[in-house]
Amino acid sequence: MTIRVFNTLTRKKEDFETINPNEVRMYVCGPTVYAPAHIGHAMSALVFDIIRRYLEYRGYNVIHVMNYTDVEDKIIQRANEEGIEPIALAERYIEEFRDHLDDLNILQASVNPRATEEMGQIIQMVSDLIDEGYAYQAQGDVYFRVSKDEDYGKLSHRNLEDMKAGARIEIDNRKENPMDFALWKAAKPGEPAWESPWGKGRPGWHIECSAMNLTHLGEQIDIHGGGNDLIFPHHENEIAQTESLTKKPFARYWVHNGMLQLSGEKMSKSIGNLITISEFLSKYESDILRMMILNSSYRNPLTYNDEVVTQSRRALERLRSALRPAQPDPSQPSMQEANKNLKKQMQVTKEGFLKTMDDDFNSAGALGNLFDLVRVINQARADGVDQASLESAQDLLLELTGTLGLRLQIQDKGKTESSQLVELLIEVRNELRSRKLWDLTDLIRDRLNEMDILLEDNKEGTTWRWK
Repeated sequence: MTIRVFNTLTRKKEDFETINPNEVRMYVCGPTVYAPAHIGHAMSALVFDIIRRYLEYRGYNVIHVMNYTDVEDKIIQRANEEGIEPIALAERYIEEFRDHLDDLNILQASVNPRATEEMGQIIQMVSDLIDEGYAYQAQGDVYFRVSKDEDYGKLSHRNLEDMKAGARIEIDNRKENPMDFALWKAAKPGEPAWESPWGKGRPGWHIECSAMNLTHLGEQIDIHGGGNDLIFPHHENEIAQTESLTKKPFARYWVHNGMLQLSGEKMSKSIGNLITISEFLSKYESDILRMMILNSSYRNPLTYNDEVVTQSRRALERLRSALRPAQPDPSQPSMQEANKNLKKQMQVTKEGFLKTMDDDFNSAGALGNLFDLVRVINQARADGVDQASLESAQDLLLELTGTLGLRLQIQDKGKTESSQLVELLIEVRNELRSRKLWDLTDLIRDRLNEMDILLEDNKEGTTWRWK
């Protein structure tokens, strides 16, 4: 089977072929660290964690680079407000973000370069662009000359003249073209600055990622990723800078995730409509956020609300229900048939999981295959299969959910919050049955059934399972 990936550059799915056999060089734009990270940042990190985990499951060695932008206008402004050094502020939020990656079960990148640690490469790249005629100095600043890049706009599929006509850009007489963008910014009083051939200053935002790619991954990479809000201008400008020097295609596949939305708007610090990762984790387990993302297309916007959280929690509980131990009963006439169905479903699930994930990392489709396995596991348990047969299916479930980064440990000796509530309702229902209040017992059974929870009454008592 061949993995197919949607490429933003070509706007179509393409067969996944890497530069080096069995190796993936992947660069993902990381956060600008000036405030607590929100769950929109977590969404991008989770998407590329899922992609990385699946590629590794399929046998690739993934070299994953994610940068930290640790010098930028917003960092300087926030540091001045707090009365601390910008580098110290950035360090605080880098450490916090790293902790959150662990909290969310996101694999740490192979390398985490920072802008402040890459100045030599950045300055060299700017100098080379000037020497090649792609950039020019202007009173201590250095700008990229977009008119010299003949295919500028190819990633965002925009025409330069149309961009100029529709842009709201402050007039800057130092620029040859209003669309020219900064590679180097002259130092202002009180700002962090580094020595350069053009005087003290600091890099523009876009140049750092190009320089880090060249340093840590080389002139060409397999995947360049990030949120779709970075397509223009950030990733467009990265292509312009890098390919102007290397004369080679920068990334084979440009992969972008959709935005997390709250109240119909992109979650953003500037808007203020955000939920921090800390706030989310204070209320919910981390797998709920991962499940939200898995149950949608990574390229589409994802709405965050209480209903979506509840659906994700129920989906997790449904997966976990399959991990309950067997209740073997050789007298069950359907036991042998259940064993046969279980083995067949394991093969179908594995094949379906690979097929859907190979199709542009279709995690929602992959989950559908896993829920089919859960249904058959739970039915097999009800039909009295032995523990060995059940465990082989449970091991496959754990293998595949682990590939998606889910942690399905049964909490509190097998009783999660939802299962405790269901068992409490069963106790109440049993008491109502003893009092012959059949209408109320049926009401509890029917309402649980609407929530995909099936009650089964037998001579030993009442058991439950997810449908």
